[in-house]
Amino acid sequence: MAAGKGTRMKSQRPKVLHRLGGRALAQHVIDCAARLSARSVVVVTGHGAEQVESGLSAPCATELRFVRQSPQLGTGHAVQQAVPVLPDDGVVLVLNGDVPLIDPGTLEALLQACGGEHLALLSVDTGADATGYGRIVRAPDGERAVLAIVEEKDASDEQRRITEWYSGVMAAPARLLKSLLGRLTNDNRQGEYYLTDVVRHAVAAGQAVKALTTRDEIQVAGVNSPRQLAELERAYQRRVAETLMDQGVRLADPARLDVRGELVCEEDVEIDVNCVFEGRVVLRAGARIGPNCVIANAEIQAGAELQAFTHIQGEKLGVTVGPGAQIGPFARLRPGAQLGADVHIGNFVEVKNSTLAAGAKANHLAYLGDATVGERVNYGAGSITANYDGANKHRTVIEADVHVGSNCVLVAPVTIGAGGTVGAGSTITKSTAPGALSVARGKQVALEGWQRPTKKKG
Repeated sequence: MAAGKGTRMKSQRPKVLHRLGGRALAQHVIDCAARLSARSVVVVTGHGAEQVESGLSAPCATELRFVRQSPQLGTGHAVQQAVPVLPDDGVVLVLNGDVPLIDPGTLEALLQACGGEHLALLSVDTGADATGYGRIVRAPDGERAVLAIVEEKDASDEQRRITEWYSGVMAAPARLLKSLLGRLTNDNRQGEYYLTDVVRHAVAAGQAVKALTTRDEIQVAGVNSPRQLAELERAYQRRVAETLMDQGVRLADPARLDVRGELVCEEDVEIDVNCVFEGRVVLRAGARIGPNCVIANAEIQAGAELQAFTHIQGEKLGVTVGPGAQIGPFARLRPGAQLGADVHIGNFVEVKNSTLAAGAKANHLAYLGDATVGERVNYGAGSITANYDGANKHRTVIEADVHVGSNCVLVAPVTIGAGGTVGAGSTITKSTAPGALSVARGKQVALEGWQRPTKKKG
């Protein structure tokens, strides 16, 4: 269910599209359902329907369908909108688009409780006050069968003392659920069709209602405000950190880690504080990530080190940092940067859509864009490849063992021949021969006895 407006978020963005761990809230729920091998996922939209529908996707093996709820007359009415697209031979799992951290293992257990025959509920009981939640009302006998769910506003004083509450998650055979939904009425204080009333109707029809109880409130915690979103973000990141540490990753401080996508780590990986990982990032064995790095869509190969404040912006082209490479501090690798073994990229060096072969170095204040750099090249401080002519991009080729001096401009398209040297301060507009020394700068002039201008008085 993803139709709510989310007024308390105080945002023009539909609530279920607010992001946690780099993904929309509802996307977490869809991905969880896909992990259960769901035949299809049906999303009930309402407020901001077009935005929600364009902002969500499902893995290719899972069909994603949308139905709209308009007007919005309660949770039961929301699920009723999905009835026409629910096959009779299936089991329906009802999930909420603003409850992103539900665990697939918990849902598997709930489906087992359902068994393809019963209405099954996921309840929470921590023994604490349950104000604000629908209470699970059970029979007083030894079997403690579920009799009903009573909403807070409709509960008696005695029912409000119940500590077991309904999480909003249920499972039921499609045929049974459709029958129960058809019996819903809006005879309550809110004038809404409560999904929770299906429990009362099931009991009245002699149907057993199962309940799976958890004490883990985080799994079923919803997002209704920016504060709650931030709280769940930290809970999510803590879980990610604990999983990484269980795999052997050394985290300098688990509380200062942000994974906003997929982070895959091999053995002996070290991650310092305040690092952000976006998209899909792979850290191979022995990779070391210094403090305050931001890494998106990249593979850092074995033994490579990213020093402090390195920024890798992989996007669709991705970035590869070769084995044993040394990057940073304050380096920027943009989409298409492919660095070989033992490459050095130093402070305030930017690399975009370029390949650097093994042992190449650009240690200070330089730019390499649309370049192919050979083995053992030394690229001087302040040098750039001028790859853009105002309309098109062009490529620079720097062959193996070239030395490029400081403050050079290589105007693409151009090739610097193997083993060549480019003198400091040169602007190279033509390709150079292998082994040549190329110098292209104005002749130095010294004027003896020259007087510096002075300021006029008065």
